[in-house]
Amino acid sequence: MATVNQPAADQPAAADHPAHDQPAAPTDSGYRDVFRVREFRSVFAAHLLSVLGVVVAEISLTVLVYRLTGSPLMSALTFALGFLPYALGGTLLAGLADRYPARRVLVACDLVCAACAAAMVLPVTPVAGLLALRCAMSFVAPLFQGARSASLADILGAGDVFVLGRSLLRMVAQSAQLIGFGLGGLLLTVLAPRGAIALTAAGFLGSALLLRLGTAARPARASAGGTPLGGLRAVFRHRRTRVLTLLFWLPPAFVVVPEALLAPYVAGLGGGTVALGLLMCALPVGTIAGELWAGSVLTARTRSRIVAPLAAVGLTPLLLYAVRPGVVVVLAALLAAGLAHAYTLGLDRMYVDAVPEELRGRAMTLLGTGMMTLQGVGMALAGLAAEFLPVHVVVTASGVLGTLVVLALLAESRACAPAAEGPRDETGLTTK
Repeated sequence: MATVNQPAADQPAAADHPAHDQPAAPTDSGYRDVFRVREFRSVFAAHLLSVLGVVVAEISLTVLVYRLTGSPLMSALTFALGFLPYALGGTLLAGLADRYPARRVLVACDLVCAACAAAMVLPVTPVAGLLALRCAMSFVAPLFQGARSASLADILGAGDVFVLGRSLLRMVAQSAQLIGFGLGGLLLTVLAPRGAIALTAAGFLGSALLLRLGTAARPARASAGGTPLGGLRAVFRHRRTRVLTLLFWLPPAFVVVPEALLAPYVAGLGGGTVALGLLMCALPVGTIAGELWAGSVLTARTRSRIVAPLAAVGLTPLLLYAVRPGVVVVLAALLAAGLAHAYTLGLDRMYVDAVPEELRGRAMTLLGTGMMTLQGVGMALAGLAAEFLPVHVVVTASGVLGTLVVLALLAESRACAPAAEGPRDETGLTTK
């Protein structure tokens, strides 16, 4: 992605800023307060277009590669390439999230993805080219997500409305996993795979247009992005941000274990594809329901108070696997694990309060990168362990180990809570 330093003429002027129909953040906000902010409505619509585009591209490209090669391995590799470049892109590109204006970064990433999708549509593009283009889309994805998350704090303020905005975007992503693959399957009944991918390109162009015209021009947060690993060092150098980052990263690495092993587990029970499909939906449905409950019913103070108890018990439903339960109990366990995800809203507020503004883009990019990467690692390790141990034992062990890890992180979080913080350095973070 080619970007240049921002010229003085690009500095935001009064005419560049849409009128913000946004009062100071109330003590207890709801999702309606988020949608009252004009810029967020553009961000939300752009997110919906790009997320659905990615999901449709994944299923269409997988089908296209299989038809071209006849190889199940190549088809599976196409899907896996949506995750593999994520860690590399998030690490190498994180500095750009603060070095350049957020709107410019977001629009550039959308245009890169639109160009990649358009190139996939060309009949002359070989299979190797299709895979390389898929890698390129995944490579810029963490930068886009990090810059967008950081810009939300500019649009919504770094308070409760920001937390609810992040929650809405997460729920869209979760819903896309439930709806997008079905939508992609329906599209492929009336369109060739390349035709469906063309819609993905159009979606990215629509997202770029919404972000360019619907959000304000703001200056970069930092004059330089530092080295590729500079953002990671800056986040992990300080006790508070380190433990909060790990609280985001590690629990998902354990909670994906039962999802990764659902197919062999259901097969061991003698269940069919209906049972498998139902169980695959359980965790995302529970997650969406938990976030809706926390965002709609609870006050900001209560959302902060439930972080520790819900995080502590969030993985304990997996202990039910110890008795090798049937489909109904597994369904309940996965729903419960998803509902516990409601603690993320309170954790979001803690994180944005702890990270200084000039580091926010890098921190958010690395936050998403670590979550995606460690979930992939968790899935891979789960599959490896299941080669030697029964599936129900692997899932139970992940529940036990994950709970112990979370309890240790929560103890560390209490020890470095704001009231117990030591002296601060020039970044505004504690040096304790």
